[in-house]
Amino acid sequence: MHLKEKSMALRPTAERDNARKQQNRRIQDAATTSNKHVLMNLQAALCGLDEETVLHHRSQYGNNKVTHEKKKSLAKRLAGAFINPFTAILFCLALVSTLTDMIFPYFSLLGSTPEDFNCLTVVIILTMVLISGTLRFVQESRSGNAAEKLLAMITTTCTVTRRGQEKVEIPMDDLVVGDIVHLSAGDMIPADVRILEAKDLFVSQASLTGESEPVEKTPHVCDAAESITDYTNIAFMGSNVVSGSATAVAVCVGDHTLFGSMASAVAGETVETSFTKGVNAVSWVLIRFMLIMVPLVFFINGITKGDWLDAFLFGISIAVGLTPEMLPMIVTTCLAKGAVSMSKKQTIVKNLNSIQNFGAMDILCTDKTGTLTQDQVVLEYHLNINGEDDTRVLRHAYLNSYFQTGYKNLMDLAIIHKTEEAEAEDLRLVDLSEHYVKVDEIPFDFTRRRLTTVVQDQTGKTQMVTKGAVEEMLSICTFAEYDGGVQPLTDEVRRHILQTVDSLNDKGFRVLAIAQKSNPSPVGAFGVKDECDMVLMGYLAFLDPPKESTADAIQALKDRCVRQADPRAEGPCGLHPPGKWTHCRLYGGRYQRRCCHEVCRHRNLCGHRRGCGKGIC
Repeated sequence: MHLKEKSMALRPTAERDNARKQQNRRIQDAATTSNKHVLMNLQAALCGLDEETVLHHRSQYGNNKVTHEKKKSLAKRLAGAFINPFTAILFCLALVSTLTDMIFPYFSLLGSTPEDFNCLTVVIILTMVLISGTLRFVQESRSGNAAEKLLAMITTTCTVTRRGQEKVEIPMDDLVVGDIVHLSAGDMIPADVRILEAKDLFVSQASLTGESEPVEKTPHVCDAAESITDYTNIAFMGSNVVSGSATAVAVCVGDHTLFGSMASAVAGETVETSFTKGVNAVSWVLIRFMLIMVPLVFFINGITKGDWLDAFLFGISIAVGLTPEMLPMIVTTCLAKGAVSMSKKQTIVKNLNSIQNFGAMDILCTDKTGTLTQDQVVLEYHLNINGEDDTRVLRHAYLNSYFQTGYKNLMDLAIIHKTEEAEAEDLRLVDLSEHYVKVDEIPFDFTRRRLTTVVQDQTGKTQMVTKGAVEEMLSICTFAEYDGGVQPLTDEVRRHILQTVDSLNDKGFRVLAIAQKSNPSPVGAFGVKDECDMVLMGYLAFLDPPKESTADAIQALKDRCVRQADPRAEGPCGLHPPGKWTHCRLYGGRYQRRCCHEVCRHRNLCGHRRGCGKGIC
């Protein structure tokens, strides 16, 4: 019998391993063969699948749905709310009290009389259990229903080509193996797909592989690799397109994808929390005390008094007295109160026990973007090489950001927004998008770390504008606009540039460089080779401003003796590295650049009673 149970337990694991091997084999076959053979093996075509083939593939390969944790039935949820080691003790005590205080006296058994009938103990115990379980069941059911309604509001689609339908959006669940999928910047990969055509396609696989940098995907046939994530022509479900575009064919869907196999492996019963373990430990302590105390009291009382029935009843009363009947109700009430308080902050708590885990944290690690900052980059400065505000730098940055066709990141949007704001003050910035036309571009990639566009004005002058990381920009620049003229980029000028950039970095800015070159290669011959002998114009300094509530949040943490730690290095106030500036809307209006000492002087953020008051950096 034991061997049979063991084999049944191992069967799901074996099935998962077998499915994973088949999935890896299909991906490897798709990655190491040509586009023509991939489409042939999947019974697909570039013009898309017809309706009959879609139905056939869906029945053969399954739906594009990933297995999640199944919703518990009403009976299981009720059992989970009412049955645990502590309530089991209470149920046992209620059963024994029913026998000794109600049934025995009612039927005058074992020397009991009807006058001894007393149901108070049983009523108290059952009432405590009922209130505790009902509170937990109602609160968790309401939270679960609210979460399901939120999920139902989210619809995820993908763009495919079906026979007679060019680039139509369909629900992601309707995707089947062999579908032709079209990807662009910002899209989530709907399945494990083989890239057929791609243009500067970069995909973020951080959720699967932990790689922080996006990975370039190409349609070229790959050699066999040890890991399927090493194939550069395969994009996986769960990753997303950072930039570029592509056409691909779905190879694996649903649970047969890499993401699906990982999700189905963990879609089981939730792991016991430390709170649940603690409650169970207390329950077992009570049980051990009862197993020792009740027999001991029973035998001592029976031997000394000779009345064994009375000794038994006294032992039962000891067991009841050792058990805190109200503890489950008190604990559940406190957790439910915490869940209600969290709901007022637009937070859904599906499991009441997680409230205790939330409060028991020692270290909370947060990503500042969207938590402390606004996830909205601001272009604070557009400086020439001398460190002065220069409209020409802003104009060229706008031409680069506006005319690029790839994914416009927050810095590009900040440049465009800043230029539109400044149009009223400077006529040189008015209607730039109408005065220039785009000729060509070299999209951004994470090897070059720069983006180039070629534009032409109304007089026919062609200009190449490049924006990127300072180090990479210096490597392609031979000249610099310095001291009112174009000068060779000597070591002295280069040293001055790096000092200026370091100074901006120390003040908390993210810095990009901007360069230009007139009359590059003609259209058709333009390429990366032309990114040379350029003229460095200046810098763009960006700021990631904090939320208006950041200062108050930090102050509240300080008031509660919570220490904020910066893993990089802490300054005198424990909030910023030395020399870093903090930019807070503490006083309304524009962002004010003040160092951490100045913030502390006004808001006592460093913990000093009157602030350190060391002034502005």
